[in-house]
Amino acid sequence: MKFAVLGAGGVGGIVGAYLALAGNDLTFIARGAHLAAIKEKGFLLRTSHRGDIPVPTAKACASDEYDDTPDVIFVCFKYYSLPDAIEFVRRHAGKETLVIPLLNVFGTGEVMQKELPDATVLDGCVYIYGMVESPGIVAQPAPILRIFYGYRPKQERRLESLAKELEPVLQAADIDGHFTENIRREALQKFSYVSPLGAAGLYFDAVSGDFLREGEPRKLFIGLIEEIEALGRSMGIQFEKSLVDVNLKLMDSFTKDLKTSMQRDVAHGGPSEFDGLVHRVSRLGKEYHVATPLYDKISAWGKEKGIC
Repeated sequence: MKFAVLGAGGVGGIVGAYLALAGNDLTFIARGAHLAAIKEKGFLLRTSHRGDIPVPTAKACASDEYDDTPDVIFVCFKYYSLPDAIEFVRRHAGKETLVIPLLNVFGTGEVMQKELPDATVLDGCVYIYGMVESPGIVAQPAPILRIFYGYRPKQERRLESLAKELEPVLQAADIDGHFTENIRREALQKFSYVSPLGAAGLYFDAVSGDFLREGEPRKLFIGLIEEIEALGRSMGIQFEKSLVDVNLKLMDSFTKDLKTSMQRDVAHGGPSEFDGLVHRVSRLGKEYHVATPLYDKISAWGKEKGIC
């Protein structure tokens, strides 16, 4: 398949590298020093379980340099860059192009679809841990790489055959990919991990190991998960297992000194996904009449700190 991957960082860089190494036609849409380094030296994937892997077949260009129509567009920009992703899809998605956002924020596909009525935008989520180590080098410190994607309830199922054909392509690239009929549940379950982890991690300046032992960071992490679980029930989403149990088990699979991408973004003084990961939950609570006092507290704290 022919892929365009918007973003070559901790998500897009890893997903794209695996697809390119499996022989797919892949182009990274990147920018800045990262793009310049990839063009000059090539792309290097640095993994904890497979060592350093050059990816010589991956192409890279800026958004305005791309001149093709891919089969699949994976949107891996940060949530604050969503307008750029929407504009790219508007220019380059054909009638036979499938668009799958793999952002941290719940409901991104629906947001994009409203702006792109002629495109086919699914919802998606990814379990991954990665980061740009230096320009041209993306690190994957943990081997987890799992993607879920699918149609929203009542969404017109355009390009369904392509959506189903994508699943074995992902799996052939050593990506644990799944076309699912329950994408809202899968996406909210993933959100119930990354949002509380980012919010509590930022609030306490905590690392992953702090949530595995008794203390205030773990207490807040669990409380935030419970608020999202209550939101899900109000939305009519039924979870098969306790999200607290699932997320604590998932946390245990990572090394104990990790920080989230939102923590790193805020530390660098740039824009972050705070709106999508924190403020959005407070807004959803009001929309669905669900109390979210912990999210409301962190939302107010973030506004006071000027976090954007």
